[in-house]
Amino acid sequence: MATENALLTILADKINNDTLVLPTLPAIALKVRRAADDPEINLNAMADVIAQDPSLSARMIKISNSAYLGRAVKVISTQQAVTRIGLRQIKNISTALAMEQLFVSKNPIVKEHMEAAWDSTVEVVANSLAVLQVHVKKTKNRALNIDSVMLAALVHNIGILPILTEAERHTEVFASPTFLEVAIKKLSGRIGASIMKEWGFEPEFVEVAESWENMSVQYDGISYLDIVRLGAAFCGKFEENKEVAFKAAIEKGVIDDLSELLTDEFEEYKASAKLIFE
Repeated sequence: MATENALLTILADKINNDTLVLPTLPAIALKVRRAADDPEINLNAMADVIAQDPSLSARMIKISNSAYLGRAVKVISTQQAVTRIGLRQIKNISTALAMEQLFVSKNPIVKEHMEAAWDSTVEVVANSLAVLQVHVKKTKNRALNIDSVMLAALVHNIGILPILTEAERHTEVFASPTFLEVAIKKLSGRIGASIMKEWGFEPEFVEVAESWENMSVQYDGISYLDIVRLGAAFCGKFEENKEVAFKAAIEKGVIDDLSELLTDEFEEYKASAKLIFE
Protein backbone atom coordinates (compact mmCIF):
# COMPACT_ATOMS: atom_id res chain seq x y z
CA MET A 1 0.00 0.00 0.00
CA ALA A 2 2.92 2.34 0.71
CA THR A 3 4.13 1.91 -2.87
CA GLU A 4 0.67 2.64 -4.21
CA ASN A 5 0.35 5.81 -2.15
CA ALA A 6 3.86 6.84 -3.19
CA LEU A 7 2.98 6.47 -6.86
CA LEU A 8 -0.19 8.52 -6.40
CA THR A 9 1.87 11.22 -4.68
CA ILE A 10 4.48 11.16 -7.45
CA LEU A 11 1.82 11.54 -10.12
CA ALA A 12 0.08 14.37 -8.28
CA ASP A 13 3.37 16.20 -7.70
CA LYS A 14 4.37 15.89 -11.34
CA ILE A 15 0.99 17.22 -12.46
CA ASN A 16 1.19 20.17 -10.05
CA ASN A 17 4.79 20.94 -11.04
CA ASP A 18 4.10 20.48 -14.75
CA THR A 19 6.82 17.82 -15.03
CA LEU A 20 4.72 14.81 -16.02
CA VAL A 21 5.88 13.47 -19.40
CA LEU A 22 2.92 13.68 -21.77
CA PRO A 23 2.50 11.59 -24.92
CA THR A 24 3.08 13.22 -28.29
CA LEU A 25 0.84 12.89 -31.31
CA PRO A 26 1.86 10.19 -33.80
CA ALA A 27 4.08 11.63 -36.54
CA ILE A 28 1.58 11.01 -39.33
CA ALA A 29 -1.16 12.80 -37.38
CA LEU A 30 1.13 15.80 -36.93
CA LYS A 31 1.91 15.85 -40.66
CA VAL A 32 -1.76 15.74 -41.62
CA ARG A 33 -2.77 18.39 -39.10
CA ARG A 34 -0.01 20.73 -40.30
CA ALA A 35 -0.95 20.12 -43.92
CA ALA A 36 -4.64 20.75 -43.15
CA ASP A 37 -3.72 24.09 -41.57
CA ASP A 38 -1.88 25.16 -44.73
CA PRO A 39 -4.20 27.53 -46.64
CA GLU A 40 -2.53 26.44 -49.89
CA ILE A 41 -3.17 22.71 -49.44
CA ASN A 42 -5.30 20.88 -51.99
CA LEU A 43 -6.90 17.45 -52.09
CA ASN A 44 -4.12 15.88 -54.18
CA ALA A 45 -1.41 17.11 -51.84
CA MET A 46 -3.35 15.93 -48.79
CA ALA A 47 -3.81 12.48 -50.33
CA ASP A 48 -0.03 12.31 -50.84
CA VAL A 49 0.56 13.08 -47.16
CA ILE A 50 -1.88 10.41 -46.00
CA ALA A 51 -0.48 7.87 -48.46
CA GLN A 52 2.81 7.98 -46.51
CA ASP A 53 1.13 5.78 -43.90
CA PRO A 54 -0.44 2.64 -45.44
CA SER A 55 -2.44 1.85 -42.30
CA LEU A 56 -3.94 5.35 -42.17
CA SER A 57 -4.69 5.21 -45.89
CA ALA A 58 -6.55 1.92 -45.51
CA ARG A 59 -8.60 3.20 -42.58
CA MET A 60 -9.38 6.46 -44.37
CA ILE A 61 -10.84 4.41 -47.23
CA LYS A 62 -12.82 2.34 -44.71
CA ILE A 63 -14.40 5.38 -43.11
CA SER A 64 -15.18 6.95 -46.47
CA ASN A 65 -17.10 3.78 -47.31
CA SER A 66 -18.80 3.52 -43.92
CA ALA A 67 -22.42 4.11 -43.05
CA TYR A 68 -21.44 7.38 -41.40
CA LEU A 69 -20.79 9.08 -44.71
CA GLY A 70 -23.87 7.46 -46.25
CA ARG A 71 -22.60 6.88 -49.76
CA ALA A 72 -23.56 3.91 -51.91
CA VAL A 73 -20.62 4.09 -54.35
CA LYS A 74 -17.46 2.61 -52.84
CA VAL A 75 -14.11 4.37 -53.04
CA ILE A 76 -10.93 2.36 -53.57
CA SER A 77 -8.11 4.92 -53.32
CA THR A 78 -6.74 7.43 -50.84
CA GLN A 79 -7.39 10.20 -53.37
CA GLN A 80 -11.06 9.24 -53.63
CA ALA A 81 -11.34 8.93 -49.85
CA VAL A 82 -9.88 12.38 -49.25
CA THR A 83 -12.18 13.85 -51.87
CA ARG A 84 -15.23 12.27 -50.27
CA ILE A 85 -14.33 13.18 -46.70
CA GLY A 86 -13.12 16.70 -47.52
CA LEU A 87 -10.28 18.79 -46.15
CA ARG A 88 -12.35 20.15 -43.27
CA GLN A 89 -12.87 16.73 -41.71
CA ILE A 90 -9.57 15.11 -42.68
CA LYS A 91 -7.67 16.81 -39.86
CA ASN A 92 -9.69 15.26 -37.04
CA ILE A 93 -10.35 11.92 -38.69
CA SER A 94 -6.68 11.28 -39.47
CA THR A 95 -5.74 12.18 -35.91
CA ALA A 96 -8.37 9.80 -34.56
CA LEU A 97 -7.28 6.94 -36.79
CA ALA A 98 -3.63 7.36 -35.80
CA MET A 99 -4.43 7.36 -32.08
CA GLU A 100 -3.97 3.60 -31.64
CA GLN A 101 -0.22 4.08 -32.04
CA LEU A 102 -0.14 5.66 -28.56
CA PHE A 103 -1.57 2.63 -26.77
CA VAL A 104 1.62 0.56 -26.89
CA SER A 105 4.28 -0.55 -24.41
CA LYS A 106 7.25 -2.92 -24.42
CA ASN A 107 6.47 -3.93 -20.85
CA PRO A 108 4.16 -7.00 -21.07
CA ILE A 109 2.11 -5.97 -18.02
CA VAL A 110 1.66 -2.39 -19.18
CA LYS A 111 1.04 -3.62 -22.73
CA GLU A 112 -1.88 -5.69 -21.47
CA HIS A 113 -3.41 -2.66 -19.74
CA MET A 114 -2.79 -0.46 -22.79
CA GLU A 115 -4.52 -2.93 -25.08
CA ALA A 116 -7.47 -3.20 -22.72
CA ALA A 117 -7.69 0.61 -22.58
CA TRP A 118 -7.65 0.80 -26.37
CA ASP A 119 -10.35 -1.86 -26.75
CA SER A 120 -12.48 0.00 -24.20
CA THR A 121 -11.92 3.27 -26.05
CA VAL A 122 -13.04 1.76 -29.36
CA GLU A 123 -16.24 0.60 -27.64
CA VAL A 124 -16.89 4.17 -26.50
CA VAL A 125 -16.19 5.44 -30.02
CA ALA A 126 -18.59 2.92 -31.56
CA ASN A 127 -21.34 3.79 -29.11
CA SER A 128 -20.78 7.54 -29.46
CA LEU A 129 -20.90 7.43 -33.26
CA ALA A 130 -24.05 5.32 -33.12
CA VAL A 131 -25.61 7.81 -30.67
CA LEU A 132 -24.77 10.62 -33.09
CA GLN A 133 -26.43 8.77 -35.97
CA VAL A 134 -29.57 8.18 -33.92
CA HIS A 135 -29.63 11.83 -32.84
CA VAL A 136 -29.16 13.17 -36.37
CA LYS A 137 -31.81 10.86 -37.80
CA LYS A 138 -34.30 11.94 -35.12
CA THR A 139 -33.62 15.69 -35.10
CA LYS A 140 -32.03 16.41 -38.51
CA ASN A 141 -29.57 18.48 -36.45
CA ARG A 142 -26.13 18.26 -38.06
CA ALA A 143 -24.39 20.78 -35.83
CA LEU A 144 -22.14 18.05 -34.42
CA ASN A 145 -19.67 16.50 -36.87
CA ILE A 146 -18.73 12.86 -37.23
CA ASP A 147 -15.01 13.71 -37.26
CA SER A 148 -15.21 15.65 -34.01
CA VAL A 149 -17.34 13.00 -32.26
CA MET A 150 -14.89 10.28 -33.31
CA LEU A 151 -11.89 12.24 -32.10
CA ALA A 152 -13.58 13.35 -28.86
CA ALA A 153 -14.48 9.75 -28.03
CA LEU A 154 -10.97 8.54 -28.82
CA VAL A 155 -9.31 11.12 -26.55
CA HIS A 156 -11.86 10.96 -23.72
CA ASN A 157 -9.61 8.73 -21.61
CA ILE A 158 -6.24 9.82 -23.00
CA GLY A 159 -5.11 10.79 -19.49
CA ILE A 160 -4.67 7.11 -18.67
CA LEU A 161 -1.51 6.86 -20.78
CA PRO A 162 0.93 8.84 -18.58
CA ILE A 163 -0.46 7.06 -15.51
CA LEU A 164 0.31 3.64 -16.98
CA THR A 165 3.70 4.84 -18.20
CA GLU A 166 4.61 6.13 -14.74
CA ALA A 167 3.27 2.95 -13.12
CA GLU A 168 5.62 0.96 -15.36
CA ARG A 169 8.41 2.01 -12.98
CA HIS A 170 6.47 0.54 -10.06
CA THR A 171 5.19 -2.71 -11.53
CA GLU A 172 4.13 -4.03 -8.13
CA VAL A 173 1.09 -1.72 -8.25
CA PHE A 174 -0.29 -3.75 -11.14
CA ALA A 175 -0.99 -6.46 -8.61
CA SER A 176 -3.71 -4.14 -7.32
CA PRO A 177 -6.08 -3.29 -10.18
CA THR A 178 -8.27 -1.43 -7.70
CA PHE A 179 -5.47 1.00 -6.95
CA LEU A 180 -4.90 1.69 -10.62
CA GLU A 181 -8.61 2.38 -11.04
CA VAL A 182 -8.45 4.87 -8.16
CA ALA A 183 -5.38 6.61 -9.60
CA ILE A 184 -6.99 6.83 -13.03
CA LYS A 185 -10.27 8.12 -11.60
CA LYS A 186 -8.54 10.77 -9.49
CA LEU A 187 -6.00 12.03 -12.00
CA SER A 188 -6.76 11.06 -15.59
CA GLY A 189 -9.12 13.98 -16.20
CA ARG A 190 -6.56 16.60 -15.23
CA ILE A 191 -3.87 14.80 -17.20
CA GLY A 192 -6.12 14.38 -20.22
CA ALA A 193 -6.89 18.10 -20.28
CA SER A 194 -3.16 18.86 -20.10
CA ILE A 195 -2.50 16.57 -23.06
CA MET A 196 -5.22 18.19 -25.15
CA LYS A 197 -3.87 21.67 -24.37
CA GLU A 198 -0.31 20.56 -25.10
CA TRP A 199 -1.44 19.25 -28.48
CA GLY A 200 -3.21 22.52 -29.23
CA PHE A 201 -6.68 21.00 -29.51
CA GLU A 202 -9.88 23.02 -29.43
CA PRO A 203 -11.69 23.63 -26.08
CA GLU A 204 -14.39 21.02 -26.78
CA PHE A 205 -11.77 18.27 -26.77
CA VAL A 206 -10.19 19.61 -23.59
CA GLU A 207 -13.65 19.54 -21.97
CA VAL A 208 -14.27 15.92 -22.96
CA ALA A 209 -10.88 14.68 -21.73
CA GLU A 210 -11.19 16.62 -18.48
CA SER A 211 -14.87 16.25 -17.57
CA TRP A 212 -16.49 13.28 -19.34
CA GLU A 213 -16.81 11.40 -16.04
CA ASN A 214 -17.79 14.42 -13.94
CA MET A 215 -21.54 14.77 -14.33
CA SER A 216 -21.55 18.00 -12.33
CA VAL A 217 -19.99 19.70 -15.37
CA GLN A 218 -22.81 20.66 -17.72
CA TYR A 219 -23.13 23.08 -20.63
CA ASP A 220 -26.11 24.61 -22.39
CA GLY A 221 -27.12 22.85 -25.57
CA ILE A 222 -26.01 19.46 -26.88
CA SER A 223 -22.24 19.13 -27.05
CA TYR A 224 -19.62 16.54 -27.90
CA LEU A 225 -19.31 15.98 -24.16
CA ASP A 226 -22.97 14.86 -24.03
CA ILE A 227 -22.55 12.44 -26.94
CA VAL A 228 -19.40 10.86 -25.50
CA ARG A 229 -20.91 10.59 -22.03
CA LEU A 230 -23.96 8.77 -23.37
CA GLY A 231 -21.79 6.52 -25.53
CA ALA A 232 -19.58 5.72 -22.53
CA ALA A 233 -22.51 5.14 -20.20
CA PHE A 234 -24.22 2.83 -22.65
CA CYS A 235 -21.18 0.55 -22.84
CA GLY A 236 -20.84 0.31 -19.06
CA LYS A 237 -18.56 3.20 -18.08
CA PHE A 238 -18.86 5.04 -14.75
CA GLU A 239 -21.58 2.74 -13.44
CA GLU A 240 -22.33 5.01 -10.48
CA ASN A 241 -23.29 7.85 -12.82
CA LYS A 242 -24.91 5.80 -15.56
CA GLU A 243 -28.50 6.69 -14.70
CA VAL A 244 -27.55 10.34 -14.29
CA ALA A 245 -25.95 10.31 -17.74
CA PHE A 246 -29.02 8.67 -19.30
CA LYS A 247 -31.36 11.17 -17.65
CA ALA A 248 -29.23 14.16 -18.72
CA ALA A 249 -29.13 12.93 -22.33
CA ILE A 250 -32.91 12.57 -22.45
CA GLU A 251 -33.51 15.95 -20.82
CA LYS A 252 -31.19 17.64 -23.32
CA GLY A 253 -32.81 15.90 -26.25
CA VAL A 254 -29.87 13.79 -27.37
CA ILE A 255 -32.36 10.94 -27.40
CA ASP A 256 -36.04 10.72 -26.45
CA ASP A 257 -35.81 7.36 -24.75
CA LEU A 258 -33.24 4.63 -24.07
CA SER A 259 -35.18 2.29 -26.33
CA GLU A 260 -33.66 4.21 -29.26
CA LEU A 261 -30.32 2.63 -28.35
CA LEU A 262 -31.72 -0.90 -28.21
CA THR A 263 -32.52 -1.35 -31.89
CA ASP A 264 -30.91 -3.41 -34.63
CA GLU A 265 -30.11 -0.16 -36.42
CA PHE A 266 -28.10 1.10 -33.44
CA GLU A 267 -26.16 -2.18 -33.38
CA GLU A 268 -25.44 -1.83 -37.10
CA TYR A 269 -24.08 1.68 -36.56
CA LYS A 270 -21.80 0.36 -33.81
CA ALA A 271 -20.56 -2.54 -35.93
CA SER A 272 -19.78 -0.18 -38.81
CA ALA A 273 -17.71 2.02 -36.53
CA LYS A 274 -15.72 -0.90 -35.13
CA LEU A 275 -14.82 -2.07 -38.63
CA ILE A 276 -12.87 1.15 -39.13
CA PHE A 277 -10.41 0.11 -36.41
CA GLU A 278 -9.86 -3.48 -37.53
